Amino acid sequence: MSSPTPQSNGSGRRRAPAKKAPAGGRGSTSKTAKKPPRTVKGWLLWLLKWGLVAALGLVVVLAIVLFVAYQKTTIPSPNKAFQTQTTSIYYAGGKSKIGQFAVQNRESIPYSQMPDCMKQGVVDAENRSFWTDKGIDPKGIIRAAFSNAKGGQTTQGASTITQQYVKILYLNQERTYTRKIKEAFLSLKLQRTLSKQQILEGYLNTIYFGRGAYGIQAASQAYFDKPAAKLDLQQCAVLSAVLNNPYGLDPNNGDASKAALLARYRYVLNSMANVGDITDTQAAQAETALPKFPKAKASSAKGGQKGHMLTMVESELHSLGFSDQEISGGGLRVTTTFDKQAMANAEEAVKEVAPKETKDGSAKITDKQLHVGVASVVPGTGALVGFYGGQDFLKSEINWASAGGMAGSTMKPFTLATALENGYSLKDTFDGNSPFTYPGSTLQVHNEGEQAGEANGHSYGAHITATTALEQSVNTAFVDMSSSIPNGPKKIYATATKMGLAPEKPEKDLPGIPARTPDLSPKDSLITLGRAQVSPINMANAYATIAAGGKRADVHVITKVVDRSGTVRYQYKNHTQQAIGADIAADTGYAMQQVVKSGTGRSALALGRPAAGKTGTATNDKGQVSSAWFVGMTPQLSTAVVYVRGTGREQLDGWMPSYFGADYPTDTWLAVMNRDLEGQPVEDFPPPANVDGKAPTSGHDPVPTQAPPPPKPTKTKTPKPTKTTAPPPPATTSAAPPPPSSSAPPTPPPTSPTIGVTPQPTTPGPGSGGPNQRAKLD
Repeated sequence: MSSPTPQSNGSGRRRAPAKKAPAGGRGSTSKTAKKPPRTVKGWLLWLLKWGLVAALGLVVVLAIVLFVAYQKTTIPSPNKAFQTQTTSIYYAGGKSKIGQFAVQNRESIPYSQMPDCMKQGVVDAENRSFWTDKGIDPKGIIRAAFSNAKGGQTTQGASTITQQYVKILYLNQERTYTRKIKEAFLSLKLQRTLSKQQILEGYLNTIYFGRGAYGIQAASQAYFDKPAAKLDLQQCAVLSAVLNNPYGLDPNNGDASKAALLARYRYVLNSMANVGDITDTQAAQAETALPKFPKAKASSAKGGQKGHMLTMVESELHSLGFSDQEISGGGLRVTTTFDKQAMANAEEAVKEVAPKETKDGSAKITDKQLHVGVASVVPGTGALVGFYGGQDFLKSEINWASAGGMAGSTMKPFTLATALENGYSLKDTFDGNSPFTYPGSTLQVHNEGEQAGEANGHSYGAHITATTALEQSVNTAFVDMSSSIPNGPKKIYATATKMGLAPEKPEKDLPGIPARTPDLSPKDSLITLGRAQVSPINMANAYATIAAGGKRADVHVITKVVDRSGTVRYQYKNHTQQAIGADIAADTGYAMQQVVKSGTGRSALALGRPAAGKTGTATNDKGQVSSAWFVGMTPQLSTAVVYVRGTGREQLDGWMPSYFGADYPTDTWLAVMNRDLEGQPVEDFPPPANVDGKAPTSGHDPVPTQAPPPPKPTKTKTPKPTKTTAPPPPATTSAAPPPPSSSAPPTPPPTSPTIGVTPQPTTPGPGSGGPNQRAKLD
């Protein structure tokens, strides 16, 4: 038989015969079969394997880098800047120097002279593993890195005592990762070079304790007026605690700092007891109260008003994020808003105007008894250019330009602005009769009686305009106004704080000097009568908002900070926010101009240029007048003046020759403004906008002007004419004068603004800011 013929593929080529597939069966495979796809588990295992390889490689590389870096690290010479670099403070413009913070106070002592309780307290509270660690705390560094990466308001240091010592002696205060790496390497090197005892000795001789004191010996003298060797357990615990925050834990910085110190002090004692350095009994006995502190000695360089200026600058530097150590010894150059001439003007004005004798002439009035606070702020910038804080700083550290007094009727412009924002107009009317019963209660508010026998206060009529109410400072009308605004007190509080008064509790977006007004409350039904104790600095800034067309600028005292290397660390950038509408500001300012033109502030007319303002007095809980104010502004400058006595709430009436805001406070304001505005152009306020919205409550519409009734003709007899008598003139009628408008207040008797004479007030005079029911203010 012939072999089969190969098949053709149609192209002339013969096609090879197909291969037979191998018979199926055990062990049979196909060479062309594909691998199954990798499962999820397979991918994870693959990634894990190569991830571990990469991580191991990275660790090896990092270890090599760290080893090389450590080997190359050498301990440098101590910082020259560590020895002394004081911070200097300058007037506006940066040319004339105000002063400087205390030159660094430092005295080193040997380890043997340091009390054991001090060594133990610092180690137990700051770095309990000090005696056994290698100079760094890896867990703390990792914890701080994660915390700082979250972008919190504060950064964590996680530094051991060795690291802190290295930072002070060799590095700087910058919070950067590169500085932390250098710090760690130097700490590792240092702990191999020096003993733990030497490190602790160096640390306690260099660390900053506040009050310009570096090292335990200087700190012991600064806080307790004794050498370090004589410190007892309580005093050691205080200084160990202060290290944590030298400024915030200094008991001289107020009650809040003292309370914070007590908490940290107890923490130190408990830490010492937990470790076994002291017994539980010793800790319990010591922690009941802080030890007594001798009165801190102020530097003579802070005499006069300079101490008050430097204190405000230091406080603002802290709020800007500068550390206490950097402020005291960082060699900063700080330019302030303070104008040298404006500062002198404020002091000269007070000494020129303030009374020298009591009302009856029986005793002299000293600046230890009578306190005058003055503050001048530039509208639109918030720059505090001048102030007078009262007594010489070396005699009293209370700054009355900041501490102030009960606001009284200087709060009324905020009520008026709130009413205008809520639909009322300057022509709307309110109840000016006295007394006025607060809606929903038995509380009665009275105006001051002008004439003998007005036991219930002077009445101005049931329907007086908002303008007249401010012009004549009518308490009852303003309480009516406040209660006629839905949630009135709360809205008035919001308006006042938006315009510049510090809030009840510090708020970042509403800064002030000081940052809070503790007794200014949105729940105070009589907030319009000014029962809160307000800072003249903040009051001047709030009125400056009106002068600036409703734009609020944050009050401040620092414009620029440059460090010792010449780097600008801070530059003030002016920014404003519209606190109230421009039309609201124009109408509020217009009403305040009437206070000066024909109301309680007429003495300010002597300024000879457009001015607007408000007088104010308030009484304490004993019914005694305790503060007298005048706050006023021109378009260029806003100035607040307050007079208080003793602790700030003691009696003025019957002691001062006159206690009305229209007298000494207004005359002091006039003396300040005449000096400050000399040579400046005269500027006008904008005209009133006459805003008029939909009033939220009825019964306050303007009283329509009534036309006088037509005159009745008078009958007269016409004599008969004679040849010798000229004809009489034609008959005439006699018209009675039109009745006064029901909205017009009775015309009060004129007053005399003469200093030293108690005038009959044209308006409600002294007032009450206390809790008594008969609330009166001017």
